[in-house]
Amino acid sequence: MAAYCVTGATGYVGSWLVKSLLQRGYIVHATVRDPAKMLHIFSQWTGNDRLRLFQADLQVEGSFDEAVKGCNGVFHVAASMEFDIHVEETYVQSNVINPAIKGILNLFRACLKSESVKRVVLTSSISTITAKDSTGKWRPVVDESCQTPNDHVWNTKASGWVYVLSKLLTEEAAFKFANENNIDLVSVITTTVGGPFLTPTVPSSIRVLLSPLTGDSKFFSILSAVNARMGSIALVHIEDICNAHIFLMENPRAEGRYICCAKGCLISELIVLLKQEYPSSSLHRIEGEYHNSIPCEISSKKLRDLGFSYKHGIEVIVQQTIATCVDCGFLPPVAKKW
Repeated sequence: MAAYCVTGATGYVGSWLVKSLLQRGYIVHATVRDPAKMLHIFSQWTGNDRLRLFQADLQVEGSFDEAVKGCNGVFHVAASMEFDIHVEETYVQSNVINPAIKGILNLFRACLKSESVKRVVLTSSISTITAKDSTGKWRPVVDESCQTPNDHVWNTKASGWVYVLSKLLTEEAAFKFANENNIDLVSVITTTVGGPFLTPTVPSSIRVLLSPLTGDSKFFSILSAVNARMGSIALVHIEDICNAHIFLMENPRAEGRYICCAKGCLISELIVLLKQEYPSSSLHRIEGEYHNSIPCEISSKKLRDLGFSYKHGIEVIVQQTIATCVDCGFLPPVAKKW
């Protein structure tokens, strides 16, 4: 029976990935910094007889040695969710970028010590991708090669820039170390994730997706920044993104980076879907800001060509996201207008 290690098991994707692996009958080594945060999530997992919990800190060298021992592969999902743009560059470098890089290299060194680990699957982000070319023109098709330049992030400091830079530099360091040390590394370029969640608090990606409903200016600015960089909002269901992680771990032909996007839609189209599912007058204040755009195709062709298929479209993503947020009290119940 195969065993896999999952870092960041208390997060949105990490917790659902553990659930998915357990449902498939695998042994799972889940790592957490604070075991107390596992209590809510632990009760929602089935197959706990195959689950091993490890307290580990990416900043502590050797902290992951026991967690990865005996595992066939490692899913590195853990990541900083720092979105603040009002910070100094020296602070970002010292307190976000350097720790993120140190953390992934500590994990990789643990993998080198283990003779059993065959592949590492890294959770990356669509924030590392841009739909604009070097001249500022929109690309008709956006694929894995359309990487956001590091200097552009430093210079523009658009909303969420700290998160973007962290993802870019961490993935860059990861592939460099992997290539130098013969580690089989694959990265999943994750788009905006929606659907149900296991975490006790509402995940950041859900808050971004629903920001036109909630009116949260912080998260709506991130949604707007994504739209400005990509020309549309790329979405994926939590079940599909976790299935893609497992698919890429198991497929012997997988290599490099893979965009995981069920479909992209104009922000105006997203707002219409949100309004249909959850009528709210607050949507009218921003609805007129986005019109007459031709969306770039955010291509998941590389992943599909490998044999992966998506279960959920954007309508289901929106429906399940809103339903879950109403159930947990994040959104108040609103009667549908038929």
